[in-house]
Amino acid sequence: MIRTGIGYDSHRFVEGRPLILGGQTIPHTHGLAGHSDADAVAHALTDAILGAAAAGDIGMHFPDTDPRWKDADSMALLRSACEVVAARGLRVVQVDVTVILERPRLGPHIPAMRTSLAAALGLSADEVSVKATTNEGMGFIGRGEGIATMAVATLEGN
Repeated sequence: MIRTGIGYDSHRFVEGRPLILGGQTIPHTHGLAGHSDADAVAHALTDAILGAAAAGDIGMHFPDTDPRWKDADSMALLRSACEVVAARGLRVVQVDVTVILERPRLGPHIPAMRTSLAAALGLSADEVSVKATTNEGMGFIGRGEGIATMAVATLEGN
């Protein structure tokens, strides 16, 4: 059995926080607002994985109303999502992520992001795709106010 899930996340930029994407700290003047570490890549992937298993979403499993998740490592949440789907007889076999932002440029950081995500997912880096694009100056992303991330996860099971 093959199952596919789609995830989406967006966060606004704020001063005074590190920018963490795909488990990597990216040099930038601003970080992302959020209850956890606000890793939008990990959040979108978590939703894609949970969605493929029809197991709810990140807010259901790790609500921002619960102080346990304050400043949580989003890569740990991603690993927990893999455990949830494993309990349902499924495993992640491939993921694809697109990060939409004007700056910073992510190209130099993508190999490390792929490696970090692969380790969290129990995959090889060849089974993890991370891409970045801009919003061509349009909307909140184009104005540099925040970012958005889309993810697709493919799971297999019996």
